Amino acid sequence: MAGHSEETQLVIITGMSGAGKTVAVQSFEDLGFFCVDNLPPALLTKFLELMKDPKHNIQKVALVMDLRGREFFDSLFGALDLLSKEDWLTSHILFLDAKDESLVSRYKETRRSHPLASEGLPLEGIKQERLLLDELKGRAQNIINTSDIKPRELRERILKSYSEKTQQVFSVQVVSFGFKYGIPIDADLVFDVRFLPNPHYVEQMRPLTGLDEEVSSYVYKWGETQSFIVKLKDLLANMLPQYKREGKSQLVISIGCTGGQHRSVAIAEDIAKHFSTDYVTHVTHRDIEKRKGK
Repeated sequence: MAGHSEETQLVIITGMSGAGKTVAVQSFEDLGFFCVDNLPPALLTKFLELMKDPKHNIQKVALVMDLRGREFFDSLFGALDLLSKEDWLTSHILFLDAKDESLVSRYKETRRSHPLASEGLPLEGIKQERLLLDELKGRAQNIINTSDIKPRELRERILKSYSEKTQQVFSVQVVSFGFKYGIPIDADLVFDVRFLPNPHYVEQMRPLTGLDEEVSSYVYKWGETQSFIVKLKDLLANMLPQYKREGKSQLVISIGCTGGQHRSVAIAEDIAKHFSTDYVTHVTHRDIEKRKGK
């Protein structure tokens, strides 16, 4: 398009009220994005006209859209369909989520009322909002669950994901976890490795983790582990390029064992290392220290 030497990038920040959209928009401002908070979806087409005007020279835009503008919300999906037809524009939806109990706790701390339950309990508004946003969440390219992360960590994750160097790069997040603490809410793929021999029952290995060579060697010495890992890597090698081709910015692969200390950690480390030559990979061991903490 005339006047646009580079493709314009538009990020729509949305999600649950209280999940961190204020931190998110501040992070995009730090990245040099032109940011608008609480833009009614009905005004999106007007805003696009301004972005098209070459005299404004706006290349990176972040818009916050949430249920504070709920009277305009029905027009959002029509506006999103319009975005997909603009060949001069790359649009991307960032959806911020959190567990109900985390959101309730945040509302209690701030003493604010939920926008959908100004006179009722926050949980009532949260449940209504989750239903309203369910379809929008399904259309998001990037979903970040902020239940267990601090504002600083959310900011770091956004800066890493949307900085110039990593923009539009498909990344693979490998997370180990313990089923006794619950499945990660933001997992795209979940693999249960509780069928593998458990180092927990070897006394000298009990205080160790899958990061220790002794534990890792024990996990991998068994035929069932070797057979499983070959098939898992082959499955993921087939799936990852297809997720990337569909425009997904990241894939969260969660590997779970009973406590998230031994088997899942060893397998997650192997998977992350194996695919690091072809993809940007990050590995996180969510529950590795929980048993020690207890």
